[in-house]
Amino acid sequence: MAYWHSMAGTLYVVATPLGNLEDMSFRAVRILKEAALIAAEDTRQTAKLLRHFGIETPAVSCHEHNEQHRAARVLEVLASGGSVAVVTVAGAPLISDPGFRLVRAAVDAGFPVSPVPGPCSPVAALSAAGLPTGQFYFAGFLPPKSGQRRTLLESLRSLDCTIAFLEAPHRIVESLADLEATFGAERPVVVARELTKIHEEFTRGTAAEVRADFERRPSVKGEITLLTGPPVGPMEPLGDAKAEVAKLIAEGLPRMDAIKAVAKRHGLPKREVYKLAGE
Repeated sequence: MAYWHSMAGTLYVVATPLGNLEDMSFRAVRILKEAALIAAEDTRQTAKLLRHFGIETPAVSCHEHNEQHRAARVLEVLASGGSVAVVTVAGAPLISDPGFRLVRAAVDAGFPVSPVPGPCSPVAALSAAGLPTGQFYFAGFLPPKSGQRRTLLESLRSLDCTIAFLEAPHRIVESLADLEATFGAERPVVVARELTKIHEEFTRGTAAEVRADFERRPSVKGEITLLTGPPVGPMEPLGDAKAEVAKLIAEGLPRMDAIKAVAKRHGLPKREVYKLAGE
């Protein structure tokens, strides 16, 4: 509480449009105009937004590489009674975007922190995907390497709810293939691409169908949110898989070959079948 006093400024966490500028709220425009400073992930992109709405508030860069350093400047402005608005390139700050260190610094120093809600790509995708939303899990960006990606997917495989990921367009085919191999070919999948923009697209189907669709495309562009629904039926019978490994080994097949064969048959990760066979 070292800095707090009755005249302290507020740190506003301001959501901005994903692409369609008509999604900017009246409150967001007002807060950005009234703030003493805007902390922006990318000042060049934010400048376009500010010009469109006639906002003349000065902006400074605040991204993953300088956020810790920038926090000191932000706290100085707040202590002097000025408010600061945090924005990212698009969507809600802190949701797989910079902003956490600023918010944490402001909270620790006792300054008010207030959200200015608005566009958020995982929520936008969930609302129109057609998957269950009573409960959902946001897993952020998938790891770039297949091994790490499959490890994460394995840890989420049994969740009985819709799961939302963010993914880069140049990795979407690989990620869909890993998702199919880990979650099974019949798991419901939706790829939401270029939300709120001219080329907005929702591709729906089973994991196998959506993967095949994107494999046929010469290229994939745009921001992507990848969603998978809960299992459509009981999970893969892992006990049966264990028995199948034992049966193949009894028939003379080498242990690792048996594990690979059963994993492929059930669409399961080899690591999972390997662990199961050792129990």
